[in-house]
Amino acid sequence: VPLYEVGEREGQHFYSMKYIEGGNLASHLDYLMKDPAASARLIETVARAVHFAHTRGVLHRDLKPCNILIDLEGRPYVGDFGLAKRVEDETCLTRSGEILGTPSYISPEGAAGKKGTITTASDVYGLGAVLYELLAGRPPFREETTFETIRKVLAEEPPRPSSIRPGVP
Repeated sequence: VPLYEVGEREGQHFYSMKYIEGGNLASHLDYLMKDPAASARLIETVARAVHFAHTRGVLHRDLKPCNILIDLEGRPYVGDFGLAKRVEDETCLTRSGEILGTPSYISPEGAAGKKGTITTASDVYGLGAVLYELLAGRPPFREETTFETIRKVLAEEPPRPSSIRPGVP
């Protein structure tokens, strides 16, 4: 999402960004699940935006349907860089054992919480998990507890989307 201004006024920090009317990807899942090709095209566009961030040294670290906004023309925008970090900023590395991200979309290395293991590949995993949900109707792993979801991310391969929704390519 384009950022227009960053500043401080009367001791309060602020930023302004483009307003994206249309909601987030989570509110468009039912429609997109019916069209795997449209889902793939949408994720391709999102992947290009994430690549743009990566080429500028920024990791998103929380890619999920709620953080992908869809405008009224159906164009996606990546938003919520609240957990983002600069790739080369060693002073901002997460302490070992700390898990950042949403469990159903977090990469195995992110779920492990090991300091210094999050790379651009972690964001690519998140993109894959979002595409998986668009195809299968649910993320690769979504268990009753956060612990159980993280355990499965670390130890198991997700089922093939076609085993959940027969006919999905």
